[in-house]
Amino acid sequence: MARVVPAVIRALDILELFLDRPELSAREVTERLDLPRTTVHELLVTLVERAYLIVVPGQPVRYRLGMPVFQLGSAFAGRLDLVREAQGVAREVAAACDEAVHVAVLDGADVIYLVKVDSTHPVRMVSAVGRRLPAHCTAVGKILLAGLDRAGLDAVLAKGPLAGMTPASITDPDRLRAHLEQVRAEGVAADVGESDTAMRCVAAAVRDHSGAVVAAMSVSAPIIRWTPQSPREWAGLVREGAATLSARMGYRAA
Repeated sequence: MARVVPAVIRALDILELFLDRPELSAREVTERLDLPRTTVHELLVTLVERAYLIVVPGQPVRYRLGMPVFQLGSAFAGRLDLVREAQGVAREVAAACDEAVHVAVLDGADVIYLVKVDSTHPVRMVSAVGRRLPAHCTAVGKILLAGLDRAGLDAVLAKGPLAGMTPASITDPDRLRAHLEQVRAEGVAADVGESDTAMRCVAAAVRDHSGAVVAAMSVSAPIIRWTPQSPREWAGLVREGAATLSARMGYRAA
């Protein structure tokens, strides 16, 4: 059986640190990955040599992502019909409600945001394409978890304890299972301050040609614009948007 190469794993770990930070110093990389300074130095020099990282001008020990990372991401996105189709549908939904619209996919126990369309309001949700959050704390994540079969959900929950992002987060596995049954029955999921106490979110499932849940679409807004009518209105919008995107992905409802 082929073995993994530790040096490659460490290099990828370094690159993944930049998903949450535009710039990092060599010291920050060393502390975050708990690696020897000499190892980090050698890896950084190698990544700079191949231009996957570039040195911040005037700051020789600070780094940011280089052009090859963008090129790889663009090549991936260009081949992913979901991203291309989702951008258009998300813009339509955002125009209808003037709130932030996201499309996300499941990656292990987390969700990754593939598409974001902002609202025009001065107060808006802080998020970004590529951001990763615990699935059980988000509306999109709960929709995606609800789309798993029992074995798939068991595998996700076996990855470790459910960490909460706010006091409202569901951190008990049994409670989460029961909640996901409700999500399956209703066809929509809500985030009522579970990932951010100042935000509210409603999401629906996106299906592919086989009927499998492959993504989730959400409408999100600050609590200051949340009204008693919002859950029903947003649920209707996000259901319609998710259905439109599903149809573009080849899904045909029975």
